[in-house]
Formats: sequence, structure tokens, C-alpha cells
Amino acid sequence: MAFRFLNQELAIDLGTANTVIFQNDQIVLDEPSIVAIDNSTNKCIALGQKAKLMHEKTNPGIKTVRPLRDGVIADFNAAEMMIRGFIRQVNSRHRSLFAPNLKLVVGIPSGSTEVEIRAVRDSSEHAGGRDVYLIYEPMAAALGIGLDVEAPKGNMVVDIGGGTTEIAVISLGGIVQQDSIRVAGDVFTSDIQNYLRQQHVIKVGETTAEKIKIAVGSVLPELDVEPEPFLVRGPNLMTGHPVEALIPYQEIAHCLDKSIARLETSIQQVLEQTPPELYSDIVENGIFLSGGGALLRGLDKRLSDKVNIPFHVAEDPLRAVARGTCIALKNTDNYSFLMR
Repeated sequence: MAFRFLNQELAIDLGTANTVIFQNDQIVLDEPSIVAIDNSTNKCIALGQKAKLMHEKTNPGIKTVRPLRDGVIADFNAAEMMIRGFIRQVNSRHRSLFAPNLKLVVGIPSGSTEVEIRAVRDSSEHAGGRDVYLIYEPMAAALGIGLDVEAPKGNMVVDIGGGTTEIAVISLGGIVQQDSIRVAGDVFTSDIQNYLRQQHVIKVGETTAEKIKIAVGSVLPELDVEPEPFLVRGPNLMTGHPVEALIPYQEIAHCLDKSIARLETSIQQVLEQTPPELYSDIVENGIFLSGGGALLRGLDKRLSDKVNIPFHVAEDPLRAVARGTCIALKNTDNYSFLMR
């Protein structure tokens, strides 16, 4: 027992928007995936929530970086700083003279290229990982939702994260059919920014657009439970004077329409390519939604109406991938779909 801290196991959901770390079946870290770096020394001065508070508010001496774009590592150095910093935060409660022997399971998008997979593995190893396993995010989401991924039946998962939407049909511990599209939370946020610029002539930052998405984000123009309109303040693009606008959920449903239509097309394409026996399982069980995008109001109803198959929003969809990664961590010897 004296040496238990020398062996440490962490499950990491390395997301474009948020990073979640599980240890011993508990969430030990849930922070935005962002770092603040001092330009003169190139050292990390803040991580996670502290860095997010600085985002879009920095002076020329400080830059905030989101190391992951579209679900993959876009800035290798910043990613390594972030992973190392988050692992250090988790370890800060266990003071030890020795560096622990670190075993990691990290979630990655199913459409990752060899180069992108290598970037995640290298970053994890440089941050102290001795044994690094990788798991595709839709597989992790299916595990986190509670589906039996090794059963000889079809399960379909749509994981709408910050950078990518992962659509996958899973059977017998493998991904039978998949698509990874770069239409997800960041695109929805950008849609809202563009809409406000064009329709209300107001300039808003990424942080405000994100708040609008959470407060009144919807994909249907009619909801049973209607959220209160969101009050936006910002500079008028023509005059520079401060202006206000009340944004109802109907406007957000209108501005997200094209992006959601692209999502629907991809889901239908994956279904079309699915073997008929698995397709019948999916019709029977329904399709499961996970990720932050699953929280958009009316999304399950809109997709169900479009595809004619019931959609179910996972319990706590934001953490489904992280929970599944945690389950995989406990079964690294048994799961053949983990990559080393």
C-alpha cells in the first residue's frame, strides 16, 4: 500500500472546449481547454478557468491559446503545457518524492489522422505518461452512456463536442461505420457571432456568443418550455456606440439551421451505409446523443422527426466521453479497441 501513489491511473477526455480527468471513478478535474502564456518567457501563467477569464481580455504581453481545434491538437507546445499542468493539479494533493508511474487513457476523434494520433500520444508521453492508451471518442461515449459495446448488436452514438461531431455505429467492440465532421460547438458559437453581426450590427466576442448559446440555444422555432430572451450588449459596428438587443431563442434556431442541416445529412449518410441487420437494431434501440451540443433545446426532437428513429439524450451528456474513458481505464487488458 505504501507504493500505491507510485502507480497512478488517469482517464482524460481531452476536448476542444473542456478537459475532464477521472481518477478512481471520480472527477478530479473539469476545466476549459485553454492556457494563458507569457509572450516574453513563453511560460504558462494560467490554465483552465483562470485562463478562460483572461480570454479576449489580454494585453500584448499575454496570449491565450486553445491548444485543440476541431478536436485535434493544433498547438503542440501549448497542448503539452496544458496536459502537464492539469496532471500537476491532480497530483498536487498527493505530495510524493517520486514521480508516479502514470497510466493514461485519452479520448481522440474517430476521424483522426496518423499524424494527429501521434501528436496526442507524444503530448501525453511528454507530460509524464508511461503507459498511454488511446480510445476513439464515440466508443468512449457509448461506454459512458452504458451501452454494451461488445455485444453482437448495433448501437449508434452521435457525440457533439466542441470541435467535432462524432457519428458512429458500434458492434462487437468495433466501429462499423463512422463519420467525423467539423460541425460542433465552436461552429454554433461562430454562427451566433456572424448572425448578430449581420442582423443586429453588434460585435460580440466568443465568450458572449457561448453564453447566448447556453442561455437560449435552440434548434426549433417552437419549444414547449421557452427560455427568457438574452440581453446582448456590445458596440454597433457602424457607429461604435454601445447598443443592446434582446435575442429570443427563435432567432438562434434560425441562425443554427444550416449547421444542424449538415449534421442531419451526415447522420443519414452513416445510416445509409450501415448493414441492414445493425440498422434494424438501431431502429429498435434508438440513437444516443452525447457531448455539450446534445444540450441544444429541441435537438433530439428535430433529429427524430428528420430521421424517423428516436433519439435519446444521454444522462449528463457533457461527461459521457470522460466516463467511458474511465471505464476503459479499468479494462485496458480486456478491451481490444484500445490503441497503444
